[in-house]
Amino acid sequence: MRDDYLQKALLVIPDANILINVVSRRVKQLRRGNRPLVESLEKLSPEDTALREISEGKISYELATPEEIARG
Repeated sequence: MRDDYLQKALLVIPDANILINVVSRRVKQLRRGNRPLVESLEKLSPEDTALREISEGKISYELATPEEIARG
């Protein structure tokens, strides 16, 4: 995982735990064959692709509300 991509993604999602969850879900999607949302001249790992997608604003997330959590 490239540190520069990680640092840029942390500017978008400053909570490391949330960033890890978002990246891991996106990596699973990429490994299943989903197309990357960013173009690159170099061959990027799925993790680096996910970090770039986050830092470029191609992927967002939302947290569950307390009501949604209570409903299960």
